[in-house]
Amino acid sequence: MRRLSRRKALSLVRELDAFPKVSDSYVETSASGGTVSLIAFGAMALLAVLEFFVYRDTWMKYEYEVDKDFSSKLRINIDITVAMKCQHVGADILDLAETMITSRGLLYEPVIFELTPQQRLWQRTLLLIQNRLREEHALQEVLYKTPLKGGPTALPPREGVSLDPLNACRIHGHVYVNKVAGNFHITVGKPIQHPQGHAHIAAFVSHETYNFSHRIDHLSFGEEIPGVINPLDGTEKITFNNNQMFQYFITVVPTRLNTYKISADTHQFSVTERERVINHAAGSHGVSGIFVKYDTSSLMVTVSEQHMPLWQFLVRLCGIIGGIFSTTGMLHGLVGFCFDVICCRLKFGVYRPREDVQLHNQMNNLNNHQTPLLAGDVPQE
Repeated sequence: MRRLSRRKALSLVRELDAFPKVSDSYVETSASGGTVSLIAFGAMALLAVLEFFVYRDTWMKYEYEVDKDFSSKLRINIDITVAMKCQHVGADILDLAETMITSRGLLYEPVIFELTPQQRLWQRTLLLIQNRLREEHALQEVLYKTPLKGGPTALPPREGVSLDPLNACRIHGHVYVNKVAGNFHITVGKPIQHPQGHAHIAAFVSHETYNFSHRIDHLSFGEEIPGVINPLDGTEKITFNNNQMFQYFITVVPTRLNTYKISADTHQFSVTERERVINHAAGSHGVSGIFVKYDTSSLMVTVSEQHMPLWQFLVRLCGIIGGIFSTTGMLHGLVGFCFDVICCRLKFGVYRPREDVQLHNQMNNLNNHQTPLLAGDVPQE
């Protein structure tokens, strides 16, 4: 009984076979079929390799939402060199809440403003990358996915001992501010705070020493991410006027970065530059210096690195193999059908040469003009 039930089950399974086997004796091979098979297998292999590279690659997905974090502090990372001595300049921040943050988190370091050939080469390379980033926005995604081990915008140190005077001041460090609009500025004199606001003591600084030529080696908001180049990194402004004002208007966008190599909360920003000469007689009022006015956006961008799942790769790979196999089979059958039709029409005289047609007509005429048999010539039974 068990054997009978097994046989019935096997016979039922055989009847449900959707892939019937054909004996090799009934299969006919041809040179054309082999050629098409080689082409199909080559195309399958090529597309499968390309699909594997697509599977290994990743892309960045951007999502937008309202930034609900208003209580946290905003970190500002600063590295600016001004062509004035450190005792003559001061830096501080004043936000819309009338909160003054002095430069206690910043360091003043006397340096030489002129760059060495190695440093100048670094700056030109950085500016070239900046120009490419403005033209090709997809390069920023490459920097997101492949963060470098060290900060690429860090100015390389000066080699050797220089006898040139220290005619500039490097202001670098980081400060924490409220997440509201504010104004970071570098101007003449050290900042002081009083009940009416804040001021800079500039009475003891000669007007002839004013020189706000500067170089921004690094300026970013939020957590520093190695490999990410910010819009103002490498910017250099040279002026020969003592009353020059430089203004940078920045819009800061909170950004949450999630990649396979790094996860951080940082900030992107866009910037608009403006500079003018202070001339009260001509109606151009203001104070000489460097002013960075920033404002935070209410939207937060989440940048996450995406990867194709394995099941999707297998489905696409099966689609490639099955599609090429079916398409080449259909094309081979169509070409073979057209070839057979043309050969058959030639064989039956539709496309036969004119000489063969004339010879065939002559033979028919000869057959039609044969002498008919007489009655006496009919054989007697």
